[in-house]
Amino acid sequence: MRAVSFSAFGGPEVLEIIDAPVPEPGPGRIRIAVAAAGVNPYDWKLRRGLMGGEPPRRVGLEVAGHVDALGEGVTDVRVGDTVYGFAIGGGAADYTLSAHYARIPAGLDLITAAGLPVALETAFRVLDLVGIGAEGSAGQTLLIHGASGAVGQSAVQIARARGARVIGTGSVANHGRLEALGAEPVAYGEGLLGRVREMTDGRGVDAAVDAAGGGVLGDLVALTGDPARVVTIADFDGAGDHGVTASGQNSAFYGLTAVAELLDRRAYRPPAVEVHPLAEVATAQARSEAGHLGAVKLVLSLD
Repeated sequence: MRAVSFSAFGGPEVLEIIDAPVPEPGPGRIRIAVAAAGVNPYDWKLRRGLMGGEPPRRVGLEVAGHVDALGEGVTDVRVGDTVYGFAIGGGAADYTLSAHYARIPAGLDLITAAGLPVALETAFRVLDLVGIGAEGSAGQTLLIHGASGAVGQSAVQIARARGARVIGTGSVANHGRLEALGAEPVAYGEGLLGRVREMTDGRGVDAAVDAAGGGVLGDLVALTGDPARVVTIADFDGAGDHGVTASGQNSAFYGLTAVAELLDRRAYRPPAVEVHPLAEVATAQARSEAGHLGAVKLVLSLD
C-alpha cells in the first residue's frame, strides 16, 4: 500500500510516498480503507522534529473511509461502513488503523468528513473545559480567538447550539462567514480588549478560548476576570505565565457522534475544503505550514 513517510526531519521535500505493508487491526481497533486524510499543523510539526520521536515516521492524524477489517471485540461497526476518526500510525495511507472512530453522519461526504475529527474533538473539549456545556449555557458570552479557523468554526457553532452568545476574532475578510455561523465578528490585534468591552457594554465575557495564539491570553484573562475560564490550544508557554489551562490531549471523542444531531437540525456547517491528491502531500503541508488558510481545511484525496 501507499503511505506518506519521512526518514529525516526537515521541510516538505523530505516527504515521500513509500510502499508499506497493510496493517492488521488488534483488539478494539478497526482497519480503514482510506478515502481521504486531513492535513493538520501537527503533521508539519512532526516532520520538523517539534513533536518528539525519531524518524522514520508517517503522517496523517484524521481520516475518512470504509471499514475494511475488524479487530477482536469490535461490535459497533461492520465491514463496509463509512467511518471517520483518528488514525494510528499515519492516516495518509491507503489503509490505516483506528481505535477512535464513528460512522459518518448523514449529510457528510468522505472528503469533508476527513477534515473534521481534530476540529470536532478539540471544539467539544475546550467548550467543556471553559464551562460552555450542553446545558446551562444560555445567556453566557464566549469569546473565541481565531474563530475562522477549522477549530474556531466548529467551536462557534457548537457554542451557539448550546445557547451561548459568541464573539469571534478574525480577519475582516472572514467576518461575513463568522456572521453566517452565528458569531459576532471582531478584529484581532491591538485594541482587542477595548473592542470586546465595547461590544459587551463593559462587562467582558464569561469564558474565552484561544485557538490562534499571538499573545492574547492577558487580554482574555482580563475579559473573563478568571484564568479558570480561559483555555488555549495555541499558546502553551503563555498559559503558564497567565495561569490558564493549555489543552492538547484528545479526550472528547464523543464529538464525532454528537455532531450528527447538530447536522440533523442544520446547526452545523463544515468548513470549506481544499483538496489535494496524495501525490501533492508536500504542497499541502507547505500550505499548512505557511498559514493564512483562513476558513479553508486541507484534505488529501486517496482516490
